[in-house]
Amino acid sequence: MADDAAVVRFADDESCGLVLTTDVITPIVDDPATFGAIAACNALSDVYAMGGAPRFVLNLAFFPDDRLPLSVLREILRGAAEICAQAGAPVVGGHTVRDAEPKFGLAVTGEVERARIWSNTGARAGQALVLTKALGTGVIGSAIRSGSASAEEIDAAVASMTTLNQGARACARRVRVSSATDVTGFGLLGHLRNILRGSGLAARLRMDSLPALPGVLAKIRADKVPGGTRSNLRFVSPWIAYEGREDPALTLLAADAQTSGGLLLCVDPEDADALVEALVALDLPARRIGDLLAPREGLAAQTMILDYSGASS
Repeated sequence: MADDAAVVRFADDESCGLVLTTDVITPIVDDPATFGAIAACNALSDVYAMGGAPRFVLNLAFFPDDRLPLSVLREILRGAAEICAQAGAPVVGGHTVRDAEPKFGLAVTGEVERARIWSNTGARAGQALVLTKALGTGVIGSAIRSGSASAEEIDAAVASMTTLNQGARACARRVRVSSATDVTGFGLLGHLRNILRGSGLAARLRMDSLPALPGVLAKIRADKVPGGTRSNLRFVSPWIAYEGREDPALTLLAADAQTSGGLLLCVDPEDADALVEALVALDLPARRIGDLLAPREGLAAQTMILDYSGASS
């Protein structure tokens, strides 16, 4: 239910499944090669979120060749190809469409052991929630478009968005992870709600544990928040409960629409600290951000308790 990619069975191999996904985005940065790299990371992420490994990709390019030189398209393809090479997933073809606005993405084929698929229906009460990347690419992307992002903020956001979730997946495969998703357009809260809906659970988030990119919280507090982030928060509001004094900036951070975000992993609590330690060793800003709860009287399934008891506003 609401999984990140389709998994289909090999006809001659019951143990392995094909992972199929596609994603296309509009430019979030000005440099075309960087845009291609971000778009590739974003598309490949859905395979990692299912516990799989990407194997082959097709380029999907939408390009206004009557307004921009083809050298721009070549740079987009080059940036994407470099990321795909890092992922061990060669580009084997693609398709180009003349369009008024540049867009780029990938169709990705991967594989996964069927016994180790991280489905959104596989989370269990008592598991810890571990997030592998910092939040805030939606806020910074909006600031880039308005010309109000600093060089430091842009560099940090680009570094995050061009980091594959390959290493995070490898770390998570060594411990007891039963479910996962990548945090993208629906924000942390929207994607967590998909896991809760699929698994029939509730969750508590420790809001003071949410990692944020440089400058993001200051921009949110200055009301520089993209419309998609506010829409995400409106959508999930019926499933939110608050504990402690709310910091509205942290609530919006949790709803921020991400591009090429991190993995949200449901891991057995005994393994959570070791997983975070392994992720941090890869220079990922990973945090244990909460726990999964069984529904009970007064706590319905899909409820997300935003716990501010340890947060400072």
